[in-house]
Amino acid sequence: MTTTVGRSGRPPQPRSLEPGEPGPGLSSGSRLRWRTTRVADPGPLLELLARRSPSASPLAWVRRGEGLVGWGEAARVQAGGEHRFATAAAAWRDLVLGAPVVDDVRLPGTGPVAFTSLSFDASSAGGGVLVVPEVLVGRRGDVVWVTTAEPVDSPVGSASASAASAVAAGDPVEPVHGPGGVRYADGALCGPRWATAVARAVARIQAGELEKVVLARDLVAEAEHPVDARWLLARLAEAYPSCWSFSVDGLVGATPELLVRRERGLVHSRVLAGTIRRTGDEQRDAALAGSLARSGKDLEEHEYAVRSVVSALAPHCRTTTAPDAPFVLHLPNVMHLASDVTGVLDDARPGGAPGVLELAAALHPTAAVCGTPTPAAAALIAELEGMDRDRYAGPVGWVDAGGDGEVGLALRCARIDPDDARRVRLFAGCGVVAGSDPMAELAESDAKLVPVRDALGGA
Repeated sequence: MTTTVGRSGRPPQPRSLEPGEPGPGLSSGSRLRWRTTRVADPGPLLELLARRSPSASPLAWVRRGEGLVGWGEAARVQAGGEHRFATAAAAWRDLVLGAPVVDDVRLPGTGPVAFTSLSFDASSAGGGVLVVPEVLVGRRGDVVWVTTAEPVDSPVGSASASAASAVAAGDPVEPVHGPGGVRYADGALCGPRWATAVARAVARIQAGELEKVVLARDLVAEAEHPVDARWLLARLAEAYPSCWSFSVDGLVGATPELLVRRERGLVHSRVLAGTIRRTGDEQRDAALAGSLARSGKDLEEHEYAVRSVVSALAPHCRTTTAPDAPFVLHLPNVMHLASDVTGVLDDARPGGAPGVLELAAALHPTAAVCGTPTPAAAALIAELEGMDRDRYAGPVGWVDAGGDGEVGLALRCARIDPDDARRVRLFAGCGVVAGSDPMAELAESDAKLVPVRDALGGA
C-alpha cells in the first residue's frame, strides 16, 4: 500500500512504505480535516467540474444530475493484489479515525468522502486507488454542498476560502477540449478470434465444466489530441442519464450496473445480465423487449447473476429480497434484463455491519462480470481472453466516513493511458452460457462498445 497526502491537482508520485509507516505527511493521529457546508445551487455538477477541475484528474459519480464531483488530491491510497479491498478500506478508516469534521448538512455523501476504483483481477497491473478530493461538490434533490479536505496544520479559514472559490463563477481552470480525429484498432483479439474464444467457452460449458462465463474484449483508440476526461464524461452522461457516470483516475464511463449501495443500514444491488441490441424502431424494440423477457438463454444467464448476489449478501444481512422475475431496462443502445436485490444489514454481527467497500469485496466478482462457479469461470477468462482487464468490470464509486456509499461495476467505460492521453482502451463483455451463439455474442459486444465509441467519435 502507498498512502500520500498532497495539495495539487496532480497525483503525487507514490513510493513503497515500510510496515507500519504512516506515509509522507501523515502522522499517527488526525492528518486531514473536513468541512461540509450547504451552498447555493451552482448549476449542473458536470458543468461545474468542467470549470474547476484540471483535465487530467476529474472525480465524478453522477446520475440524473445528482451525485458527487471533486478535484484536487488531499490524499491518495494505492492498493493492489488479493487484499486490495481490505487495504483501501483499512487506509480509509485510518484517515477518518479521529479526524476533525464539521458537517452542517449530514446527508449520505457529506463529511469525509473518497472516490475509489479497483481492478477486476487481483493480479492486474491496474491495481486500485482511493482518492480523497481537496474539494467535493454534491447534490441530492435541492440540497447542494461543498466539502473541503486539508491538512490539519493548514491555516484556519483556508477551507472556507476553498469552498467559496469552488462554486464561484469565473474562467475555467483549463478549457475543455475534444480529442479531434480518432482511429480504432483491435485490442488483444480481433472480432473473429474473440468469437472463436466464445465457441471454445460454449464447448467447455456444454461439457459440464461450468455454467456461465463472461468473456470481455478490448478496442484501442488513438486520438489526434489528448483525451480530456471531462469532455468524455459529459458526453456519456448526456447520452446515458439513467446510468451512473463516473471518472476516477483516468477510468471514465457510464455504467448501468450498481454493485452495491449502502445507506443507513440498507443495501441495494442492481443486477444486469441478458442483453439485446435496440433497433431504434419503437415497435420493433417493444417486440425485442418481449423476446428478451422470454429468452431461455438470457433468463438462465440472469438467474446465475442474481443468485450470486443474493448468496454474497446473505451472510451480512438480516434479510435479503430478490424479485421473482427481472424487468427489462431500456438504454439508448441496448436493453438488459435487470433485477434489484435489497437487504437489511445485520448490525448485531461481530465487528458491526460491514461498510460499502467490505460489501463490494464480498460481492466481487459477481456472475454478471465473471461467471459461475466463480473459480472455474475466472480460470477460463484467464485462459481465453488473452488480456489484462485492468479496472474494467471492477468496482468504482465512493465511500463516506460511516461506510455508506455507492459502488458500481466499471462497465461501458474506457481507460485513458496514464503515459499517453491520446491512447484509450475501450472494453465490452458478454455472458456466455450453453445456448450462446458466438456471432450473436460478438454483435452484442459491438453494441456495448457503442457508448464510448460514440462519445469519443472517429471512424
